[in-house]
Amino acid sequence: MVKEEKDRLVHREENILEVSHLKKYFPVKGGFFGGATGTVKAVDDVSFQIKRGTTMGLVGESGCGKSTTGRTILRLIEKTSGTILFNGEDVNAADKKRLRELRTKMQIIFQDPYSSLSPRLPVGEIIGEAVRQHNLVPKEQYNDYITQVMLNCGLQEYHKDRYPHEFSGGQRQRICIARALALKPGFIVCDEPVSALDVSIQAQIINLLKELQEKMELTYLFISHDLSVVEHISDTIGVMYLGGLVETGSTEDIFANPLHPYTKALFSAIPMPDPDRKSTRMILEGDIPSPANPPQGCKFHTRCRECMAVCKEQAPEARDMGNGHVVRCHLYDEGRA
Repeated sequence: MVKEEKDRLVHREENILEVSHLKKYFPVKGGFFGGATGTVKAVDDVSFQIKRGTTMGLVGESGCGKSTTGRTILRLIEKTSGTILFNGEDVNAADKKRLRELRTKMQIIFQDPYSSLSPRLPVGEIIGEAVRQHNLVPKEQYNDYITQVMLNCGLQEYHKDRYPHEFSGGQRQRICIARALALKPGFIVCDEPVSALDVSIQAQIINLLKELQEKMELTYLFISHDLSVVEHISDTIGVMYLGGLVETGSTEDIFANPLHPYTKALFSAIPMPDPDRKSTRMILEGDIPSPANPPQGCKFHTRCRECMAVCKEQAPEARDMGNGHVVRCHLYDEGRA
């Protein structure tokens, strides 16, 4: 019993984040009095862990719940149920004072570098505003500290007095990264940070994030729909569909051997750089079901070519296929795998 407790504590020290059975439901309002007529199951029973100093990629179609998961972890929106442990501490149990302290340790880089920056503040103030509020550095060191943060992110000191509209999209995203890093966080949610940028600029931002991770020992939850970007930056991958994780594992395992039919369909859509090499495209038929009224059983069965009778009646359990590669699909139930 003592050994089991010790192993559990060691496992927890390795993980900076542990998410267990996380759910986030939004009420659907309507009717004459505007009351709740249903719920949108944006995040529905999601569980995963992220090891310290690594990157987990979260992929899936638009509307599958990726961004909602990230924002619920940071308590930018409140969960419906489940547990979120950051460094072993329950984030949702933190009072207002403790949550303010945790804000410096958990940060987010938003998708749109245009709307996420205040047009009324110069860049130096945007990056340093939270540093001043949290008293992270002495006043006499404040200017030098902000300058160093900017230099680390590829910005120059003279950019301090300029406003966001004077910068390109790539430079604005560097400002967003600098704003997040200024608080010395250990964990950052990257919410599609390169999707609004040109391909050449995407590579620069991805390389910057990797350099900063090595230099500052950062941990990322990298949310994206671009699988080629996720493959380049992530150590592990979680594939989401309609609010739930259908497959998780190391990046190498999932790209070498995708198991879930939805994962296979996503991978078949990746453009091939070799014009002489053709891939068999798996076209998903039908529309994505409404998260306000998800299908019974496996949520993917309405679009799955390999759908069986059990898929329409029973939700699949998580099955470990070895090396931490977990899939939720009846194709791999005992007796079928």
